[in-house]
Amino acid sequence: MSSTTVDLVISGGTVVTHETTFPGSIAVDKGRIVAVGEVAIMPSARETLDAKGLHVLPGAIDVHVHFREPGYTHKEDWETGTAAAAMGGTTTVFDMPNVEPPTGTPAALALKLEAAKKAYVDYGIYGLLAEDNVDQLEALIEGGVAGFKCFMGNTFGNLPSPSTGAMLEAFEIIAKHGYRISLHAETASIMAWRQKKLMAAGKHAPLDHLAARPAVVAIEAVARAAILAEWTGARIHVLHISSADELRPLREAKARGVDITGETCPQYLLHDTTDYARLGSIIRVNPPVREPHHKHALWAALKDGTVDMIATDHAPHTPEEKIKNDIWTADCGWPGVETQMPLMLTAVSEGKLSITDYVRISAYNPARAWGLHPAKGAIVPGADADIAIVDLSRTDTIEQEKLASRSKITTFHGMKVKGVPMHTIVRGRFVMRDRKLVTAAKGHGQSVRRIQRMPTPRPMNVDQTMASVLGRTTT
Repeated sequence: MSSTTVDLVISGGTVVTHETTFPGSIAVDKGRIVAVGEVAIMPSARETLDAKGLHVLPGAIDVHVHFREPGYTHKEDWETGTAAAAMGGTTTVFDMPNVEPPTGTPAALALKLEAAKKAYVDYGIYGLLAEDNVDQLEALIEGGVAGFKCFMGNTFGNLPSPSTGAMLEAFEIIAKHGYRISLHAETASIMAWRQKKLMAAGKHAPLDHLAARPAVVAIEAVARAAILAEWTGARIHVLHISSADELRPLREAKARGVDITGETCPQYLLHDTTDYARLGSIIRVNPPVREPHHKHALWAALKDGTVDMIATDHAPHTPEEKIKNDIWTADCGWPGVETQMPLMLTAVSEGKLSITDYVRISAYNPARAWGLHPAKGAIVPGADADIAIVDLSRTDTIEQEKLASRSKITTFHGMKVKGVPMHTIVRGRFVMRDRKLVTAAKGHGQSVRRIQRMPTPRPMNVDQTMASVLGRTTT
């Protein structure tokens, strides 16, 4: 046993990795894991947490949240959003750029970085990839974005979708730096055409939103983006996969060697069209919740690795913005960063996934995709001590009025769960303890850019990039 005294020893729990589980203890010092193994080899500690009967997981990494600040703080802000993450066992979040002003320039990025100083958990910030800011992309990288978001289909904030020409040039630029581009992969023109026809016909029921966004919009968008990524060498990520159909272009692109990852969300695994009558306009989300066969295919794709990770598309709104008689006026989405872990641990208890599967899709794979592994997504010496300690036998009920999020409306309200995060630790500091937010940890969160290491591929067709055509230097 070492004579060194460390900050914390988590003793006697079951440690879970993406490959295995084992009884063990974890020593933490100065924000990092310094030892993993039997309790007898642990150093002395200033503090000990008894984890007997509990499972010790890498904290979840949610690469898809909307914390609404700046611009829409009546819905959420960085303090309430990251408090919700802490309560949900999530230790790193990636925040989306559809705020006001959109995170498409260095000046807008500076506003977001200032707002993020309130964060309880670590974070990455997406820069916007749009029609009119291609000349700003490299400045956004220099300014500290962790990746980019491209809205191929309309969503909250009504940001226009870029043309395929703008996407191609943006992919060429970003590929040089290795950062991943996350895609809202729905084809805007198809949806606009169909929604206009439905509205003209007086169709405004919840299911009409689904009629405006058939799965073909995702098939086309995923396939098109994959072709651009294959051509340029860009890394891409397909957000909120909602259908069985888009799994085909995802698999085909992976087979061709495209660096493409994909996520799905609890809403597409747990809801289907039979829930529309019960939930009404509350269920409106982009992409929409689909027919039952889609969720069965998505569970299988998570299990076999076609879909790489679980995220939430945490999208907070007020009840007044969600509950509408006309589906076209209801805001899309609901809060999810706090409920993801208990919902997915419930799926573990039901045998849909193993606990190691869950760590793979919630922590290990996101960390690898965004250049954060092994500093995050793993319980190994040298990693950041980002840890979720969960009670797999504890039952609870999701109650929307008790959410830490400013938004108090969710389709998951009233759901029974089995498996609850009890403690959340970010870089060695408790941000949630015994199911209570540690308010003194506000501001503890840091940008992941300090540890992010993205490989830098050479674009496949360098001689044909816009930079080379215009005579600009390429790297």
